Amino acid sequence: MDRFQRLYELIHALSNRRTPIALRYLTESLECSERTVKRAIEDARNLLNTPIEYDRTRKGYLLCADNTQSFELPGLWFNSSELCALLVSDKLLREIQPGVLTPFIAPLRNRIRNLIELGQVGHNTDLELARRVRVLQSAPRNIELEQFRKISSGLITRRKIRIFYHSRTGDETTERVISPQRLIYYRDNWYLDAWCHLRRALRSFSIDRLHVVETMNDPAKDIDDSTLDRYFAGGYGIFAGQAKYQAVLLFSPSASKWVADERWHPDQVSTVLPDGSTKLQIPYSDHRELMRDILKFGSEVEVLAPKQLRLIVVKQLQETLDRYQSYSDIKK
Repeated sequence: MDRFQRLYELIHALSNRRTPIALRYLTESLECSERTVKRAIEDARNLLNTPIEYDRTRKGYLLCADNTQSFELPGLWFNSSELCALLVSDKLLREIQPGVLTPFIAPLRNRIRNLIELGQVGHNTDLELARRVRVLQSAPRNIELEQFRKISSGLITRRKIRIFYHSRTGDETTERVISPQRLIYYRDNWYLDAWCHLRRALRSFSIDRLHVVETMNDPAKDIDDSTLDRYFAGGYGIFAGQAKYQAVLLFSPSASKWVADERWHPDQVSTVLPDGSTKLQIPYSDHRELMRDILKFGSEVEVLAPKQLRLIVVKQLQETLDRYQSYSDIKK
């Protein structure tokens, strides 16, 4: 029996008894010496804050009844590999800015590290995680932690939020009252799906563009999940709405090697053609984000339909070309 398993058995035995347990009984139950049991008791006290006391009158060990809930989650135990997976997940959450849960998870994180060391999985877990696990975000936007907490509070407590929102599209700031519905982490950034009482419609807000004035006492308007799914998941990306168009894209054989492994939309239809090229059909409601994804493939993709999207992409490419000198000038 390793240290981790012994510690588990010790706390399990004490948790199931309301009267003191003699040291002799613990040595038999844990199949080890008195010295090893005492060392396990000290580990439980020092590393996991387990309130184990010794009753001198009745000559036995027991858990302090007033503190048994402060050191463990009843029934929640993990093996060593599961604990390592939890630490990796925690690192991912901390590095997705902002680390809104970091102050609350920190005590649990320390206990997980201690349990891992007891299981002799390895030491210096922080150092190893820093070396072995990296989170590389392509273009995260700065978000104030306090703003994020206010939004989270309104979302969970189901309260309206008064905000100032600066729109990139119109370059204007408006004051609004919104009923938060969902927090979305999409492409390295946070968005808030909400009912906008100013527009009287569902809207998606980029969190880095809004400033929370106050979390109001008024209850938020609730929108059922099916309605939210239809509105926000029906079109393409974070600018989704109910899908109005169907994009048909033709990728070259070389680009197809990448596109074949990508999922642009839950309802996309992908067809590999005899020459190795790929035809991808994608529903969308707003062309802006879809256009950016198309343009990153350059000459490796062609918009076949609809005609409106094709013209938009052509116009964008022409404007880009106009910013550069002619080919003959570049050669000079």
